[in-house]
Amino acid sequence: MHTLRLAAVLTAAAAFALSGCADANESAGAVASEGLTTCSYPSDGEPARAVDPPETTGVPAAGTLVATIELTAGDIDVTMDRATAPCTVNSFVSLAEQGFYDDTVCHRLVDTGIFILQCGDPTATGTGGPGYTIPDEVTSGTTYPAGTVAMANRGAKNTGGSQFFLVYADTDLPADYTVLGTMDQAGIDVVGSIASQGVDAVDQTSPIAEAKITSITLG
Repeated sequence: MHTLRLAAVLTAAAAFALSGCADANESAGAVASEGLTTCSYPSDGEPARAVDPPETTGVPAAGTLVATIELTAGDIDVTMDRATAPCTVNSFVSLAEQGFYDDTVCHRLVDTGIFILQCGDPTATGTGGPGYTIPDEVTSGTTYPAGTVAMANRGAKNTGGSQFFLVYADTDLPADYTVLGTMDQAGIDVVGSIASQGVDAVDQTSPIAEAKITSITLG
């Protein structure tokens, strides 16, 4: 299984690999009538933790939903828009309901060039996923300001899975990453407090501060 990547930003410290540009209005499913859509989740090896794939038919494609990511550093409320990323939200909800994210460590912090905390891999190695991929739901004009929550990928189209990143300061990235939702200022402050303690000097990847997801609740 390949390491999931967020972006390529060349700094004095390191270089990060980027995927190619995404097509405008690329979507994981065609929206049907009455606010429902059909999604596709192609198989992708063994899941990092036993989990069933999401339902693919009758997926809600309208309205918003709030997910509370309960971190040891504090709670983060993420407002997800089903209309803009119905298949991605559907997958996240399915994984959260099955406890896929419970007791997992946010394994990657970047505090130079781009400003993100990456989570969602039960193995904490950057290689773990749910055993399927999610086709992209992005547009060419997508941006990643502070408060954005978006899906990580492997540096190629349609390779998102369970891993996501929390943007705690405005970040310049190509429109290659499906936006899952947004967090408010309180959530940005929680991630910022983790980032303020820096990146581990040995592995140059993991945050020094504890960044563990205890659970994710939906409401």
